[in-house]
Amino acid sequence: MTHTVEKIGGTSMSAFDAVMDNILLYPDNPYQRMFVVSAYGGITDALLECKRTGEPGIFRYIAERNDVWREKLKALEQRMLLINDTMFPELFCRNRADNFVKERIANAITCIENILETCQYGQFSLTSYLPQIREFLSSIGEAHSAFNTTLMLNNLGINSRFVDLSGWGAENNVQGDLDAVILDAIKDIDLSKELPIVTGYVYCDEGLMKTYDRGYSEMTFSRLAVLSKASRAVIHKEYHLSSADPRIVGPEHVRPIGKSNYDVADQLANLGMEAIHPNAASGLRRAGIELAVKNTFEPEHPGTLISQHYQPNTGKAEIIAGRDKVFALHLFDQAMVGQVEDVSYELMEIIREENVQLISKEMNANSVTYYLDGSTSSQNKVLSKAEKRYPKAKITGKMVALISVIGSAIDTNKTMSQGVLSLLDKDISPKAAHASLRNVDVQFVVKDSDYHGAICALHESFMSEGSAAVSTEKVVA
Repeated sequence: MTHTVEKIGGTSMSAFDAVMDNILLYPDNPYQRMFVVSAYGGITDALLECKRTGEPGIFRYIAERNDVWREKLKALEQRMLLINDTMFPELFCRNRADNFVKERIANAITCIENILETCQYGQFSLTSYLPQIREFLSSIGEAHSAFNTTLMLNNLGINSRFVDLSGWGAENNVQGDLDAVILDAIKDIDLSKELPIVTGYVYCDEGLMKTYDRGYSEMTFSRLAVLSKASRAVIHKEYHLSSADPRIVGPEHVRPIGKSNYDVADQLANLGMEAIHPNAASGLRRAGIELAVKNTFEPEHPGTLISQHYQPNTGKAEIIAGRDKVFALHLFDQAMVGQVEDVSYELMEIIREENVQLISKEMNANSVTYYLDGSTSSQNKVLSKAEKRYPKAKITGKMVALISVIGSAIDTNKTMSQGVLSLLDKDISPKAAHASLRNVDVQFVVKDSDYHGAICALHESFMSEGSAAVSTEKVVA
């Protein structure tokens, strides 16, 4: 029998009653599925840093040798125990869930303290241990949610298996790359009789966090689907994959995309609106596995189906996606004519050194602009290094917003002209506009303060009822 591999996002996991009713116990037969679960909403942010704002988490305090990390970790423990208290009214189950959390946190504190003590000696550097610390911190949240889910299902009489890939403890410490660890974990699972609940984090040779950062759980999900030869991959999220962010445009104004392809998913990932991490998507694409993105709170809705075989009949816009608080680094030098590529290479070296993400770039004969995402301190370091490297150039840095009109095969010329007119009609003056030969997206650069207004203006123009640009594709369940 064919099976599905499904991932449940962190915000959905925090609404666990809906997860149980609409996903885990829906439909009636719970088997022939594998689930990869994220940590409960906000837990990984507290452990590492806030994904949206960059606000430091426990990891940053450890890296700075700030002793407040112990207090923060104990506070997080109380937060996790409160989740347990909400989920498990029965004393027996709650005690098991609490003991699991307490043991993990106690082991984490002991491990970190030992590392910090070792690094008091000159022969050992904390910097060399930080990647490993970040790896095992990131695993705590997923292990918590996976254990709780398994415990809840077993308590309801469903034969569920906790598949702990975090490498925590000798019994889980399987050596090998990501694929080897996953294959070893699923080799004896009978999906007709068992429901595996898999941790989103996997301890493996390449270092999942180091390689994929916060997209690590999606890589676990993707490789599990590919290696187990799943018939379909499914992601359950708080919202549908919609024509725009419902938190900006309003839930009543957006609509599910319905059907799309992996080109669109990649563009969304580049803007931080991940349907799925691009590396995870490429694995599904190569394996010919379709990806369904569903709304946790609407189980009967088929959601959006992403397939490499999807070819739209008309070049309609499918989604308006954007990113605010983007750092635009602009370098102009009259003497740069004919040397733009050399300058571009050197600037990319600086960007990589500071661990800043490149979102987009534009260049002409004597100038180049990079659109970057990262912490404020890292962005300032990039600017400072660029000024030192090119003292005769005029270098500026300012915050902007990037907004894309995206579709599987849009007419970029018409999309660009319609987009500019719709922005100007709302008194928003675009700073730049770009279109690619791929005919997948047209991107507009606006002032950071115009981000919400520009999203709404473009969505109204391209997605409103009766718009010539709107896509009306429906997905078949």
